[in-house]
Amino acid sequence: MFIPVVDKNQKPLMPTIPSRARKWIKFGKATPFWKGGVFCVRLNVEPSDTVLQEVVVGIDPGSKREGYSVISASHTYLNIQAEARDGVKESEAQSTMMRRTRRNRKTPCRKPKHNKKHAKIKLPPSTKSRWQWKLNICRWLGKIFPISSFVVEDIAAMTKKKAKKWNRNFSPLEVGKRWFYEELRKLCPVTILRGYETKAIRDQLGFKKSKKKLDEHWNVHCVDSWCLAYSVIGGRMQPDNKELMCIAPLIWHRRQLHRLKFEKGGIRKVYGGTLSLGIKRGTLIQHKKWGKVYIGGTMDGRVSVHDSQTGKRLAQNVKVSDCTIIKLLRWKTRVV
Repeated sequence: MFIPVVDKNQKPLMPTIPSRARKWIKFGKATPFWKGGVFCVRLNVEPSDTVLQEVVVGIDPGSKREGYSVISASHTYLNIQAEARDGVKESEAQSTMMRRTRRNRKTPCRKPKHNKKHAKIKLPPSTKSRWQWKLNICRWLGKIFPISSFVVEDIAAMTKKKAKKWNRNFSPLEVGKRWFYEELRKLCPVTILRGYETKAIRDQLGFKKSKKKLDEHWNVHCVDSWCLAYSVIGGRMQPDNKELMCIAPLIWHRRQLHRLKFEKGGIRKVYGGTLSLGIKRGTLIQHKKWGKVYIGGTMDGRVSVHDSQTGKRLAQNVKVSDCTIIKLLRWKTRVV
């Protein structure tokens, strides 16, 4: 296990071992902090060596789970298994249905304005959210590791024999991954490999991939992401770190003007959003009873709190005055 290191200007340096990081913190040479669920240190002095080794990130996309491996020729720094972003398509369909229903009511309302950005939108919301999630993880890794390149396993959509334009321009998968590759190249050089090439590397190294896609083990998804990174950087033929970090996005209900069904008296309550009594949902807080938890929804002047690792709701009647804000979270993290 290695600790990411950044300098005074937040520029990532080569990771260090935990014992050295503890000494830096003890003598005031470094300040500890957390970034996306990973423990890091920030140097308060000039680094003794600024030579950076080549660090590569392998990415294995998937429909339910995804694998990310950050490795160099000598060490494996981080293995991530992330839950894929989904559910946006269903939310958009419900939002559209509610909007069209409101327009047919005999109530005072303004006429819909022309959407000036309509012609500029290149990706559907469901497709963009799925690939934007991958891009956010890559950007986060680039802030704590000196990444030199990315290696991605290319995935292809089902082709249609009599629809050549569909295969290239209209398949959501093809359009989404092409956008992802363009954005990723703005960060670092990108290498793209096919699935059969990944399998050949895996067989050459003697790894076996598990068929249980939802299990939380290194040999499920990170075995492919590690092989992808190894194909570019080489070096050690076996990972020295198989510890797995599982992350999942925090998903909120979309903001709605009211619930789908009215309650007694014909009253429709406000529903959804990202704020709970003025606090951003997903904010990590310290509570005297529940410890470190994050803020969820709100009801009757109280907020709900959730476990920061599993997302399980612990309580619904927490006072805001009893909460000490720590930081805003973007996803749930836990180490396997």
